[in-house]
Amino acid sequence: MTAVLSFLGGLGALLVAGHLVVRAASTIGARFGLAPNVIGLTIVAAGTSAPELAVVFQAVAADDTELAVGSIIGSNIANVLLVLGIASLIGTIQVTSRVVRIDIPVMILTSALLLVFVLDGNLDRIEGVILFSGVVVFTGWTLRAAGRQVYPGSKAGGAKATDTASPTGTASPTGADSGYPQPRSLARSGLELVIGIAALALAARFVVGGAEDIAASLGVPELIIGLTIVALGTSAPEIVTTLIAAVQGQRDLAVGNAVGSNIFNILLVLGSTSALTPGGIGVSEDAVNLDLPIMLAAAFACLPLVAWDRKLDRWEGGVFLSYYGAYLLFLVLDATGHRAKDPFALVMISFVLPLTVLTIGTVIYRQRSKQLLW
Repeated sequence: MTAVLSFLGGLGALLVAGHLVVRAASTIGARFGLAPNVIGLTIVAAGTSAPELAVVFQAVAADDTELAVGSIIGSNIANVLLVLGIASLIGTIQVTSRVVRIDIPVMILTSALLLVFVLDGNLDRIEGVILFSGVVVFTGWTLRAAGRQVYPGSKAGGAKATDTASPTGTASPTGADSGYPQPRSLARSGLELVIGIAALALAARFVVGGAEDIAASLGVPELIIGLTIVALGTSAPEIVTTLIAAVQGQRDLAVGNAVGSNIFNILLVLGSTSALTPGGIGVSEDAVNLDLPIMLAAAFACLPLVAWDRKLDRWEGGVFLSYYGAYLLFLVLDATGHRAKDPFALVMISFVLPLTVLTIGTVIYRQRSKQLLW
């Protein structure tokens, strides 16, 4: 009972602290004139990855690398299949050309690079430095390519704009007659950022400790706990931020936040952690053979669905959700040693996946044919 309370209390604190970090970082970005799409792809994505960073550091410090790696893999799978699936059910998600041409391919590339790095069962310090260097390059290039769009009330003045980042990282009108509160002061936002980061580190201790105790008491492998419970808990900021963005009509930010968070989870979280850990981070054979390929497949699934019409429709979101449900079901069958595990996997690989690929390909072909006729 104590382990459950520790875990749930830690998750609640992670959610609150993560929201504080996102709000403070978004406000600071807006005050310095960063465009909303840049804030969503960089600052908000990094902020919503803060719980994963805290949990992974604590897990590695406790020599629980299965939980650490599992939480990142599970979080990335959830960001694509669960978060984007739910957001698209609210309404069709329009995707910007930048997301199609750059961000999703970068997510695929980083996922593939991680899989290649851990084929030997370890993510060493040199590989961690390479990954972390990637986030520095990606962030710097994004800021430079997108340019600076200056907002009313920001420190950098001169240009005109109609939007600024809201506390959730979405775009909101500002100005005296907008009805929205003006941005917080930099000092207050900076204090919120420091408090939020400190709270994340403290909450992560309770999450990791509670998860380890729950896994031990139930006899469930810690990799499974990381892939499911911890991953969903640390993905809560992404879920909340993405859904708020979708409800408020900022659907490009919804996609940018989910995709950006996946990039930061690999490059920033795993990169920095393995770079600072002597001997690197060990990765289990199960994660290499099953979970990482699924994470890569989920990243790949985004591109063909959005590339041809630059949107994610409700039926496509339904496909994402159905596959996430199937993935969770397989994990449960695997963890319990159920005899239906192998037949279930065989049906998914031999029948359901090819049928889905065929259906999506047919729909894309028909839509492209209609566009050519028009």
